[in-house]
Amino acid sequence: MGAKAEALAKQFETKAQEATAVLEKLSDADWKKVTEAEKWSVGVTAHHVAQSHEGIANIIKAVVGGQSMGNFSMDMLHEMNAKHAKDFANVGKAETIALHKKGAAAAAGCVRGLSDDLLGKSGTVLTGMPPMTAEQIVTTILINHINDHFGSIKKTVGA
Repeated sequence: MGAKAEALAKQFETKAQEATAVLEKLSDADWKKVTEAEKWSVGVTAHHVAQSHEGIANIIKAVVGGQSMGNFSMDMLHEMNAKHAKDFANVGKAETIALHKKGAAAAAGCVRGLSDDLLGKSGTVLTGMPPMTAEQIVTTILINHINDHFGSIKKTVGA
């Protein structure tokens, strides 16, 4: 583990803790409100983030391990997200918070375990997009995923 990885892991953990605090304060009415950005309920949006932590960690592991992400496109990502929104339309708050905490701990552990050399390894994450380093995946995907979606949730519920 390097100092840079530790700092990134702490930054992610701080965002995850802030998200947990937002989730815990949501009322049942808030949970059902529809976000302007995603056009999903707050609950589905929160579950989407919670479910994504470990998936993004797996992308990081693949990139640092020199594995290809295959032929994964933005269209495929949008299809997966739409399916998730349908499948979890009635997801509960308690299970979402538990998944968020579990996934955030796993993702932080993944980041914390990276050396500076591993943070510099790069690979293609999405077909047609330039390669990203593991560090870029942590900052622009893992951390910004929480920022973007929880910004939308907070705007929707007036937090």
